[in-house]
Amino acid sequence: MARFFWRERFMLRFTTLLAGPVAALALTACAETTAQQPAAVEISEARMQEMVRTLSSDEFEGRLPGTPGGERTVAYLIEQFEAAGLQPGNNGAWTQEVPLVEITGSDFAPLTVGDEEFTYGEDWVGVSYRQTAETSLENSEIVFVGYGINAPERGWNDYEGVDMTGKTALILVNDPDFNEEGLEGTFDGRAMTYYGRWTYKYEEAARQGAAAAIIVHEDFAASYGWNVVEGSWSGAQSYADTGGDGSDQTLMNGWVSNETARAIFYAADMDFDEMAMAASLPDFEAVSLGVEASTSFNNTFRRYTSNNVIGILRGTTAPNEYIIHTAHWDHLGICAPDEEDSICNGAIDNATGTAALAALAEAHVAAGPPERSLVFLAVTAEEQGLLGAEYYAANPVFPHANTVAGINMDGIAVRGQSRDVVARGAGKSELDAFLEDALAEQGRTLSADPAPQAGYYYRSDHFPFVKRGVPMYYVKSGLDLVEGGVEAGEAAEAAYRENAYHAPGDEYDESWDWSGIMQDLDLYYSLARMLGNSGDWPAWNAGDEFEAARQQSCNASRSGC
Repeated sequence: MARFFWRERFMLRFTTLLAGPVAALALTACAETTAQQPAAVEISEARMQEMVRTLSSDEFEGRLPGTPGGERTVAYLIEQFEAAGLQPGNNGAWTQEVPLVEITGSDFAPLTVGDEEFTYGEDWVGVSYRQTAETSLENSEIVFVGYGINAPERGWNDYEGVDMTGKTALILVNDPDFNEEGLEGTFDGRAMTYYGRWTYKYEEAARQGAAAAIIVHEDFAASYGWNVVEGSWSGAQSYADTGGDGSDQTLMNGWVSNETARAIFYAADMDFDEMAMAASLPDFEAVSLGVEASTSFNNTFRRYTSNNVIGILRGTTAPNEYIIHTAHWDHLGICAPDEEDSICNGAIDNATGTAALAALAEAHVAAGPPERSLVFLAVTAEEQGLLGAEYYAANPVFPHANTVAGINMDGIAVRGQSRDVVARGAGKSELDAFLEDALAEQGRTLSADPAPQAGYYYRSDHFPFVKRGVPMYYVKSGLDLVEGGVEAGEAAEAAYRENAYHAPGDEYDESWDWSGIMQDLDLYYSLARMLGNSGDWPAWNAGDEFEAARQQSCNASRSGC
């Protein structure tokens, strides 16, 4: 089924401010300008299907960076970007090299706590960020540090008065107030802050000098099941190669299942639920469990280079101002080597978003470039911690001060058309006004985030840009489906999470209903055209946590912003 984009409306927001004859003249000028552009642009659903089918085929081996499958992916994307009509985006090159180090653990001993032994994979997982041949955690005192947060600006320090040297921090996932129904509280209530992310908790434990950091898994607080943890944290793990040996990190970072955590507290003659409740209160103090943790495993490591793929469509009148599109091309590779179906193909996550880069690029080329340049960035190693996006954001080809805004696409839902969308980070910037216009064109509405405790705003490739002040969209199809309503949407989302997410079940299906994907691509296209033909520089709302970063970036630049 052919898909068509909405008529371009890049002056609409300004003409609504006018009145009388001036408004009429402005509307006439707008109509004349729009008439010079194609009234509608066809996007190829067949191209989307072919790219997703190809990228998620067994030939690409799950698109793990640093493998032949990863190399095939990069080569394929260069071919597709060129065919879409883009130009190489990195000073004449299609790629940006991303230096990584891969560490693979093996021969895992049980995790022992007192007289208890816990089985690797089933009960716990662990990795080392250090480039050492053997990791050995021996008789390390376990200290329950609540949520493992040190946030002086919020009056909170779970590590106050505790010397963590040589000790193991046992940490709850998410924020202290994630169980609250509303979005108000010390840590924004139900909405996760960065302090709730596992990345922060490991970073802080290392700063505190801990020997190990172990997070307690809980389905609701983490927003995914233990199967996701087990699949994501076993096998080869890639990290940014900073040139050192990782000695500034803990010996081990890991997770324990909720059942394992309860057994550990039982061994310490403590009640898990009581201690977790205490950890949510401002006067919580870290407590030693009086038991010790031990385990060991071997590591092999190698340094290698993966690649971000970058294409550009140069703007007509403001080519040095950029609208960026991001999507990660990587997935988990051969994630279940002992199973009959061993490959995590990542069809939805994120062959859909990767294919959308090329499909949208092709549509923009066909429409003719907007005033500003459009950048299409396929990043590597998202599944290892947003590494490709972080590397680009730290080493931008196009200055952040000249990057107006961006659109991130990660796991476009395959469940048919929806009446609504969810925007991660809604209410934070002036991007909301553009989204409101684009949704009005589609007759869709903006719904509240159904899982604010999941912290999705900090979990995809837009975030390294956001941290540096660039306003970014992360908009996804909502759960109110045209066919079946919210009940059908929730059922489809639950089935994907249970059967496919980060598992071999995320495979291409010829019976998919593509109408919802194409509906979302319409939206992304409209947003890019509006931003690309606008003179606006959407700002963060006053007092937002990222406002200062944007201002700093703008102040340091002689152009842009």
